[in-house]
Amino acid sequence: MPDVTNIVGRPFPFKQNRCRIECQTCFVTLFCKRLRMRAGARTLNRMHRLFVGLRPPPAIRELLFDTMGGVPGARWQSDEQLHLTLRFIGEVDRRTAEDAAHVLSTVRAAPIELHIEGVGQFDTRGRANALWAGVRPREAVTALHKKVDQALVRAGLEPERRAYLPHITLARMGGGAGPTDRWLADHAGLTSEPFTLGHFMLFESHLGQGGASYEAVERYPLGD
Repeated sequence: MPDVTNIVGRPFPFKQNRCRIECQTCFVTLFCKRLRMRAGARTLNRMHRLFVGLRPPPAIRELLFDTMGGVPGARWQSDEQLHLTLRFIGEVDRRTAEDAAHVLSTVRAAPIELHIEGVGQFDTRGRANALWAGVRPREAVTALHKKVDQALVRAGLEPERRAYLPHITLARMGGGAGPTDRWLADHAGLTSEPFTLGHFMLFESHLGQGGASYEAVERYPLGD
């Protein structure tokens, strides 16, 4: 039987998304029934803050770590936080989370080959609020983003209406952070060897005093 705990070391927290492997479906469905019997309505009513993303491999994350520094007040991302967002879902109830987890298993796309290229920043009213690394080619990621978005719409979620720019966030910026000009100039030529991503993930974001921590709750292969 496939190992359904190999991502975070414990059972998948949502009802299984009708996995194509019948024995995995039975195991996780029974687990969730037991979970609900133990926890009752409190667990069913808990909200889940979700997003769909891609995780760069360790060598790429190491390359990105080498850029971190030199911007006063920047909150640099940890290893577990480095990802490329395909679709932010937001806070949903358990039933919607289960529906999202199921419908994402219907997404079909080829593995994606990317490389890191350049850096940039996002601004709010002329003030930097995030630093990021770019990826190329963007077309394959954008196509996967659209497929993920369309699947989630079938699960009852609103479509993504914001412009989509594939990137990996490296730092968050508060009101007193910066300046960023020197950092942007120093890393404008950032690049990497090509790397292939063979799956995407559903993540749950947990907000705390030290910032957000991300838990991978399901993995969806590309290329099946």
